[in-house]
Amino acid sequence: MEYVVFDLETTGLSPEKDAIIEIGAMYVRDGELIEAPLFHALVNPEREIPWYASRVHGIRNAHVAGAPKLAEVLPAFLDFVGDRAVVAHNIGFDAGFMRMATRRHGLLWTPREEICTVQLSRRAFPRERSHKLDLLASRFGLSFEEGGRHRSLGDVRVTAQAFLALQAQLGLHVHNAR
Repeated sequence: MEYVVFDLETTGLSPEKDAIIEIGAMYVRDGELIEAPLFHALVNPEREIPWYASRVHGIRNAHVAGAPKLAEVLPAFLDFVGDRAVVAHNIGFDAGFMRMATRRHGLLWTPREEICTVQLSRRAFPRERSHKLDLLASRFGLSFEEGGRHRSLGDVRVTAQAFLALQAQLGLHVHNAR
């Protein structure tokens, strides 16, 4: 089975009002992280990035000024996903942005399945109160690359490693694990 682990960085928390500014994704195939090809794109949101969003991910207006617009990036990302299942940490957030963005651009978000590592973490660690990515990473001894936290590819790598560790811990070949 092949999965696409992905992560978005955005200008805020609302798929209706905010914009995607970075997309990162990688494949997990037969229990292994595939390092190439990766998908990574900064996206020009065609609006200012609020200071409070930049404080989280470090992406500033100057970083995205020359980046392609979402209308250019989205079809390439959808091609990268293809008909595979997708995995994200708190998938409701990322998939919500993808559904809204594809609808706005006349495209379809139709992954085979949406798998949430937060939900898997809740099953694997039912006594834990928090399932944030940082805490999940520490539970499995995973670490972020320098400057990788709250950047799409840095979060994707750790999410993919956590996904594999969760599959192993839960004894899953993940199908219908929501």
